[in-house]
Amino acid sequence: MGIKLYYTTVTASRTIKSQQQEVMRILESKSIQYELIDISVGCELRDEMRNKAGNPTAVPPQLFNEDQYCGNYEMFSEAVEEDAVEQFLKLA
Repeated sequence: MGIKLYYTTVTASRTIKSQQQEVMRILESKSIQYELIDISVGCELRDEMRNKAGNPTAVPPQLFNEDQYCGNYEMFSEAVEEDAVEQFLKLA
């Protein structure tokens, strides 16, 4: 599967929870299949996400097309506003 969404099931942050839910809702509404990768199951997944994103402090949600970094929630949200989600996800 191409699109990977790094997220967490363990967070005290309401912001992160709502951002993750919004990304999932939008992907599903556009019938874009994606794979969920839960970084809370191990530090190595969190480190992998941060390494691939090129940001040592990156927090979920982070989006990738295979191993190609697409962006974080703010970047995704901008793409939604511009009706450019497919381009953002490198699908078009």
